[in-house]
Amino acid sequence: MSTDEERLAQLGYKQELHRRLSGFSNFAVSFSIISILAGAITSYGIAMKAGGPVAITLGWLGVGVMVTFVALAMAEVCSAYPTAGALYWWAAALAKRNKAAWAWFIGWFNFLGEVAVTAAIDFGAAITTAAFFSLTLGMEVTALKTFLIFLVIIAVHGLLNTFGVSLVRILSDVSAWWHLVGVAVIVGVLAVVPDQHKPLSEVFFEVHNATGFTFAGAGVYAVLVGLLMAQYTYTGYDASAHVAEETHDAARAAPRGIVMSVVVSVIAGFVLLVAITWSIQDYEGSLGTPLGLPPAQIFIDAAGHDLGAFLLFICMIAQWFCGMASVTANSRMSYAFARDDALPGSWIWKKVNPRTGTPTNSIWLCVALSTLLVLPSLWNVVAYYAATSIAVIGLYIAYVGPVLLRRLNPDFQPGPWSLGRWSAPVGWIAIVWVGVICVLFVLPPGSPITAETFNYTIVAVAVVLGAAAIWWFAGARKWFTGPKQNLLEKAAHGESTD
Repeated sequence: MSTDEERLAQLGYKQELHRRLSGFSNFAVSFSIISILAGAITSYGIAMKAGGPVAITLGWLGVGVMVTFVALAMAEVCSAYPTAGALYWWAAALAKRNKAAWAWFIGWFNFLGEVAVTAAIDFGAAITTAAFFSLTLGMEVTALKTFLIFLVIIAVHGLLNTFGVSLVRILSDVSAWWHLVGVAVIVGVLAVVPDQHKPLSEVFFEVHNATGFTFAGAGVYAVLVGLLMAQYTYTGYDASAHVAEETHDAARAAPRGIVMSVVVSVIAGFVLLVAITWSIQDYEGSLGTPLGLPPAQIFIDAAGHDLGAFLLFICMIAQWFCGMASVTANSRMSYAFARDDALPGSWIWKKVNPRTGTPTNSIWLCVALSTLLVLPSLWNVVAYYAATSIAVIGLYIAYVGPVLLRRLNPDFQPGPWSLGRWSAPVGWIAIVWVGVICVLFVLPPGSPITAETFNYTIVAVAVVLGAAAIWWFAGARKWFTGPKQNLLEKAAHGESTD
């Protein structure tokens, strides 16, 4: 393991992507995708409606602690196998039986989750951008205009990723600092400027139930459903693993990137959410704002029009950074999955641009699929909430699959970053938590249950699982053998493996 390239060769792969990311850049990619100024802002209204302040503040902390267990368990596996294939590759390496089947299904859940989270992030960025244009230019916010803004944003993210990993590195580093300084500015303004604040007892313990459910215990149900805000925000930190083949000292830097991106987000996000909730002047008015984004209305009410618009601008730019990093991670996962011939047309998506060292075709595949997922938003904004739930469940099933297999595999050899004697309790806590959220986030979010309020997450997950299963038994099991070692493949074709 004297060099990253040698370790990658031991795993069976030739170094093709350009290895130009530092440990900080690796952390910055995941931290940018988690993006407390994206997920926590665009989905803030979910928790305002379901659960209220207690779900927003204490819910954020509680979910953050549990997600840290998931991140720690993933990081240990990542250290042993620092490859872009990440989750599905780990599944194949750790499964004692049916290795190819484990890789197939984990890979498809990861692929689904990556596409959904990219769609949700950039659509959320479009919502925030539309609110900003409404405040500064007087633009009327409509579904069509929001969708057109989304198209511009995701196209720009595709272009930025096409130019090469060096540009991604620079923008990711800037993004990390933008988030940290931006949070400090927003918290400072909201702490000092407003004439009045909510009592702290309400900030931490007030329950608000606007779900429409009135049965006994409906308030508790609302709080549990409202945890989606936090759980959705805490997604995407697998990016540190997906860019491992582009990171120096990957066996140590990638697992550190996974864990630290979550820990820093838990702390900074808690401070941010407390400040925003503390500054609410008109709860119902913010929830029903014509801007379509409750935090935007909270900023305006608390700090005035101009200063509020400036705070929203900070969030808007952070969300553009977030979406860019999400396309990066999405494309690397797609590239690795195609490299092992698991995607239709894999020969197209696994190509690497020799000049930029990026999987250009895979980048635009991710852009196209995310756009298709957002298309229904032209008719129903429930599409955004469905995308967030799909992202959470799809990604977390993929996250915990290898963790479960690691627990069932006594022969696992840890890498240089290991949990030691804490590995078992951390791993089992992570597994139980993912089981809990898979139940929570397929529950109906509102009453009465209609075509507009129905939670389509279970349908989407069932379709992907069903399609992957049908494809597997109909033919894929005959030709998909799991991760394919391209080092041997290239040697067989007479290509240089230096």
